[in-house]
Amino acid sequence: MRCKKEEFLKGEYFHIYNRSIDNTLLFILDDDYLYFLDKFKSKIKIYQASVFAYCLMPNHFHFFIRQNDDKPVYQIFNDVNNSYVKHYNNKYSRKGHLYKGQLQHKRIKNDEYIVSLCQYIHYNPKKAGLVNELSDWKYSNYLDWIGKRNGILFDDELLKIYFENAEIYKQQIRYYEDYINDKEFVELLFD
Repeated sequence: MRCKKEEFLKGEYFHIYNRSIDNTLLFILDDDYLYFLDKFKSKIKIYQASVFAYCLMPNHFHFFIRQNDDKPVYQIFNDVNNSYVKHYNNKYSRKGHLYKGQLQHKRIKNDEYIVSLCQYIHYNPKKAGLVNELSDWKYSNYLDWIGKRNGILFDDELLKIYFENAEIYKQQIRYYEDYINDKEFVELLFD
């Protein structure tokens, strides 16, 4: 369920995601992913938010984020997406909308959802058959979670609270594989 603008308050957690129109490739080349991430990194400094989990996929993206000041975090995505669509349309000689609809977002209110959401976001590339190992997908912060990279789009607070360390997170995400195809489990993340 979409949250209302007035729910975007300091200290609140959100799952923010969007999909391309007609399954168009949102990111075609490596530099498309990097352009989006660079724009996002520059905006995250202005809007003061913590990124816990993210994954860019060929036709959609997911972010699990906390708003750390009074500026609503959805504005980060409005700015980044506007810039990205202009870049994409110019680069690929196209016009019009790139996203299927408005930015989707859900306020996160409970611990069970937090744990499942991080795993769901990181598992996307494997579920889609893009990689055999999650560590092979460089357009998420899974590598940061398991200690293989130290990127600025990663706040390790939830890793420490819910998983203690990277090894436990890796074990938990393997356990998570048993549930990823459970329709009720996945619907819980998007209701």
